[in-house]
This record gives sequence, structure tokens and C-alpha cells, in this order.
Amino acid sequence: MSPKHLQYLAQQLNISQKQIENTARLLEEGATVPFISRYRKETTGSLDEVAVAEIQKQIKKLKELEKRREMILESIESQGKLTDSLRARIESTMDATELEDLYLPYKKKRKTRASLAKEKGLEPLAKKLFEQREHNVESLAKHFVNNEVTSTEDALQGARDIMAEWINENEKARNKIRYLFDREAVIKSKLARGKEEQAQKYKDYFEYEEKLKRCPSHRLLAIRRGEEEGLLRVSISPDIDNALYYLDNIFLKSKGESTDQVAMAIEDAYKRLLAPSIETEFRALSKQKADEEAIEVFAKNLRQLLLAAPLGQKKILAIDPGFRTGCKTVCLDASGNFLHYSTIFPHPPQNNAFAAKSELKHLVKKYDIEAIAIGNGTAGRETLALCNDIQFDNEVQIFLVNENGASIYSASKIAREEFPNQDLTVRGAISIGRRLMDPLAELVKIDPKSIGVGQ
Repeated sequence: MSPKHLQYLAQQLNISQKQIENTARLLEEGATVPFISRYRKETTGSLDEVAVAEIQKQIKKLKELEKRREMILESIESQGKLTDSLRARIESTMDATELEDLYLPYKKKRKTRASLAKEKGLEPLAKKLFEQREHNVESLAKHFVNNEVTSTEDALQGARDIMAEWINENEKARNKIRYLFDREAVIKSKLARGKEEQAQKYKDYFEYEEKLKRCPSHRLLAIRRGEEEGLLRVSISPDIDNALYYLDNIFLKSKGESTDQVAMAIEDAYKRLLAPSIETEFRALSKQKADEEAIEVFAKNLRQLLLAAPLGQKKILAIDPGFRTGCKTVCLDASGNFLHYSTIFPHPPQNNAFAAKSELKHLVKKYDIEAIAIGNGTAGRETLALCNDIQFDNEVQIFLVNENGASIYSASKIAREEFPNQDLTVRGAISIGRRLMDPLAELVKIDPKSIGVGQ
């Protein structure tokens, strides 16, 4: 790793260059993050797994940046346009956005309005207008009327298209608009035409607007989902008058007819080129930030669930509650082994509560049950009330257990391997009971996204 990269990472991460250099070397040698953070503390200066993972992430970003930088330098050099000052700027920047801005004027483009106007020979007219010294633009434009450019207005339009492209590619202009987006951009969402019935779950966002930087991550992600499903129309933009004010201050030099043409080009450049481009950037940035916040919340909630205190080796009666299909009931021994399965129907439409209570009391006595685990889904609270109403012969603890993901587990390959002779409804009830005994041991069998611990 070069000294420039080491210095940059040290500043970004507030970690010494020596620590970063040693960690980078270990990663390059193929060592994993857990291995480095646990067994190479003397080499890394006791960096924890979070710091080592962040160094790994930043090194990957730097490699991608260097690869892109190399490609850009080769591209501009092949065009014969790579000056010493441009090379110096490209080689010195450590910002991917700035690098793309520097490359933008030299990037190979498909046919655009500006490129078509240049092919018609209107670039000299654009340059003259951009200087803002001409006071009779009609007279100037007449010199560019020919078979391809049939009128002075066509000539002026072509010149404005060229100027709009220059404005869009101007680094200072792009940075000013980014600054404005960062401070003032508003995210707006509206109901897509004809989608009211399908979009009811997004009704809070039918006529919604909020400063982008204040929009919570869960709200932003919900709005984006609505847009991806074609149910919402979403835009991100600052006040257009403020944007044009910034751009006018950069490009307008005087008053007169040529300045009026530049002003028209500025407005066109902003609406057609600059605003959509910067909006795309901020959509990506805001989603990345929202994703990172959502992952942080998800990880925190998942950690709490996985590290919940186990009840331990107790004989468990587990119930996967339900109404129409009944409550699936299993008995497990102190090691979590399956002993018994039956179904009771205490709730509507059967309402056979008396028989259900008798069955539960019988099972508790027969298998010397020490605790009852009830899934917290449909009919969970009703089943909890039912169990609390039973006078058991021995003392029994009763718990409401988070059953998210139990149905996913019950249909999984690992569940089929564990209980090949049992129906998936039985497997789901067993999972609920085992979660009470040892949450971590049971939940690791389920894909984290199915555990239901999002925002």
C-alpha cells in the first residue's frame, strides 16, 4: 500500500499508519477478520473486529478507485487531451465523485443534442455567446444558417444545447448543486395514477414531502419500495429558484442579448442535465445511508434476540396457536427431544375449550412438564389466557415466545433432516419449544431475514 493511501486511511479512520499497514499486510496474506482481531492483536495494536473490517472495506474501495483512475487516465490520454495539470488533479484526488467530475467532459457520449449541434458547426457560435459580449445575437446567428441549420432560432437553439452541456460538465457548478441538494433537497412522493387500490399500504406517502437529510431510514426505504413497485412517484430536488441563482452567479457576466441566451442555457442545463444527474447521486447516497442504518438496527435487534437468556434444560410443552386449524401441541424432554404431538381446538370456530384444558392438564402431568412455550402469533394471547386459567397439579411456568421464522424453519431442509417423519406443523411447534430452552441454538437454523427483527 502506497504512503498516500496509508495517510488517507489513517486520517479517515483515525488509526495510526503502522496499524493500517500491518492489518493490510495480514489481509493481503489471506488472514480473515476474526483471525486478525483475535490472534494478531500484537501486530495490529489491539484493533477489534469492527476496526479490522472497516480497514478491509476501505482498502477494497481504494482498489476500485485506483482501477477507475487508471482507466480514466488511459481514456483521456488516448484522446490526446491529458494535460499535466489535469493529470495532477486526477492523480491527487481521493474522492470518487470528484474523479468522475474531472472525467465527465472527456467521457465518450452517445449522440446528444450538444454533439449534434457541434456536428452542424455551431460550437463557434456557442463560444461567442458564452463570452457574453455580443449584443445582436440574431445578426451573429445569421452567419451559421445553412442547409442543416435552417433559421437563426435553430442556430441559437443548437448553441444553447452546447452551452448547456458545458454548464453540466463544469466542476464548480456540479459542486454547488451538490451543496444545495445536501442542504435543501426535499423528497416528495405522490400516488401513481390509477394505483390507489393497490397502494393502500403506502397511503401515508400519497402526498408526502420532507427534507431529505431529515427523512428517517425506515421511511426512506418504504418510499423507495413503493416506487419500485410502481405505486408511488418519487422525486428529490431543492428549490429550483435557488439552484438557478447559484448557477447564474457562476456563469452570468453582464447584461445583454447574449447573456439572455446563456441564462436560457443555464435553466435548460439544470432541468435536463444537472438536476437529474445530481438527483441520481443523492438517491444512491441516501439509500446507502438508509441501508447502513437499517442493518445497524437489524443487527442490534438480532443480537438481543440471539443472546436472550435460555430457560435451560426443562421439560417443555410447546404450542403453535391457531384458530380454525387448532393449536398444535408438542412435548419435549429436557434435551429438546420430541415426545408427543396432538392438536387442540379451544378457540373459534370449534370453541372446545373444556377438552383443550383437559388435554393440556393431562400432558403436563404425564410428561412432568416444567414450562409451557406459546407462540406469539395468531391466537397467541388467547392461548396464553387459556393456559393461565388451568389449575395444573404441579408448578408450571408459562411463556409467550417469539415465533417469527418458525414456519420458515419447519419447511427447511434442516428441519426435514431433524424430523423426517413429522409434519411441518409439528416441526414449527418443536422450534417454538426449543427456542424457550435455548434461543441461540434454535435461531441459528433460520435465515436472519426470516426472524423478523427489522425496524
